[in-house]
Amino acid sequence: IPNTYAICTLPNSIYTVNDDNSTAECMLVENGVILAVGSVEDIRNFWSAYNPNVSLKTFQIPPNSVIVPGLADAHGHILHWGAKKRLPLHGSASIDDVLLRIKQYLLSHPDILHDPTRWILGSGWDQTGWPGGQFPTADDLDREPLLRGRSIVLARIDWHAYWVSNAVLSSLTNLPEVVDGGLIVRDEAGKPTAGVFVDNAMSLIHKPDPTDAEILEDFETTMGDALSVGLTTIHDAGSPPSTIAFFQRQLRPALTPRRMADEGRLPIKVYMMGRVDFNDYLSSQIPRLVNYGLHRRLTVRSVKLFADGALGSWGAALKAPYTDKPDTQGFLLTPTKTLHQQVEKLYEDGFQVNVHAIGDHANEVVLDIFEDILKKPGADVNTWRPRIEHAQIIRPSDFERIGRLGVIASVQPTHATSDMSYAESRLGPDRIKGAYAYQKLLHDAYCPAGSHRQNCLPLGSDFPVEGINPLLGFYAAIARLSPEGTSPHGPGGWYPAEALTRVQALRGMTRDVAYAAFAEHTGGQLAPGFAADFVVLDRDILRVPLGEILGTRVLATVVDGQVAYGSL
Repeated sequence: IPNTYAICTLPNSIYTVNDDNSTAECMLVENGVILAVGSVEDIRNFWSAYNPNVSLKTFQIPPNSVIVPGLADAHGHILHWGAKKRLPLHGSASIDDVLLRIKQYLLSHPDILHDPTRWILGSGWDQTGWPGGQFPTADDLDREPLLRGRSIVLARIDWHAYWVSNAVLSSLTNLPEVVDGGLIVRDEAGKPTAGVFVDNAMSLIHKPDPTDAEILEDFETTMGDALSVGLTTIHDAGSPPSTIAFFQRQLRPALTPRRMADEGRLPIKVYMMGRVDFNDYLSSQIPRLVNYGLHRRLTVRSVKLFADGALGSWGAALKAPYTDKPDTQGFLLTPTKTLHQQVEKLYEDGFQVNVHAIGDHANEVVLDIFEDILKKPGADVNTWRPRIEHAQIIRPSDFERIGRLGVIASVQPTHATSDMSYAESRLGPDRIKGAYAYQKLLHDAYCPAGSHRQNCLPLGSDFPVEGINPLLGFYAAIARLSPEGTSPHGPGGWYPAEALTRVQALRGMTRDVAYAAFAEHTGGQLAPGFAADFVVLDRDILRVPLGEILGTRVLATVVDGQVAYGSL
């Protein structure tokens, strides 16, 4: 399409998500930037004032469709999404279902089937939905004859546990009795033969790294899927040195993502959170790339740390024992003193710090650390913008503290609806009131943007833990229902008082994500001077009945003014 054009709707069906949440009829775009927003007459007058003898190409979107700012995911895992498509175990109903999927995978991949040295790697299982709800075992994998003797590593849906085969177990020697910040699940005799390794214990499993070709394939798969559902920005949540290296080194001519960025071939905007081993940490391990490349689409300026594990594997660090497993409170993955030192070092090195915290104890610890560092002379929260990733279970006093400190709470609405079948049994009737509490968080969570403070709550998905389609998160945020329209509390939703309004949810998927990435002056809304990142949807998600939202189709995804998916 031309570098300069107008795009119009009838009636006012452009949701600008500006300060006033106003709508508009038309938008003028030039060289990837929005020049003007207003009525047809406004755009014509603006154009003719500067170009009286030049006609303006105008696109008219179909009736009943709408334009929204480019959708953003504040927390996803780019390479994991592509990798999980090889052997996806999401939605498996039982151990037998998992075994069947692996068998079908092998039968459709004869090169792996007939080479017993090849490892079998998959992800997505979730025991909370299986009969009994308990962890699987290595012996379970041996029930399928094709799998006996094979090296198998299957990541749990949240990537906070591995389920491994007996062949992998037999290769491990001198396993520790205790793993700080982790757990080796043991059998009834206390032997480490159960086959499940949780959180830090996962580091004991040395599975083969993906090849460069696999990494590139995974990356391209995710980019294509993201554009097809209207994503124009992704925050990659925890990119280890190998992933960052992928963004730097040449895999083949002109196809390294760093060169993609140079040459305009990085199709969406990627904000990467680095992840490093602090045993040999050097700030130079993470290159500083801000608005890098021909189209300024690649940014690396933050680091992700982990305070605790996940609720589904009983690894989230709680103040009191789990209601359904009173012999554990979960655990911190990093001792408090060490975590404080890590956050402080990253702060001194000029990195934004994004800490994974799910349990109420983990969130309290992280807030204590942030509060201590923000007391330093010259510390400015707007310059640093510390983030808590997940902020899933919060004590009443810590809601207020998040807002008072200006800490960004980055949440994933589909976690609420995926976890609602078991979350209350884990937490009990009192703690659950502070879990997935998005209205409480939004009421208290302020983003100090310049001279004013505004409520903000950036939303993401944590794909591949959840689906990549941002409308799944939009629906979960406003309905508090499963995609099938159900909840433990009935069709009215699970704790509906914590549901976001549609406007709040749209802001959470656009301008709030932009603020969380220091991009609030260039992205997240459709206004003059902002990037022309927008999505054309076939229906008005702010007005259609709830049951119609998940049927929404993306007609076009536009990045920097150019169509990256679909057509205008």
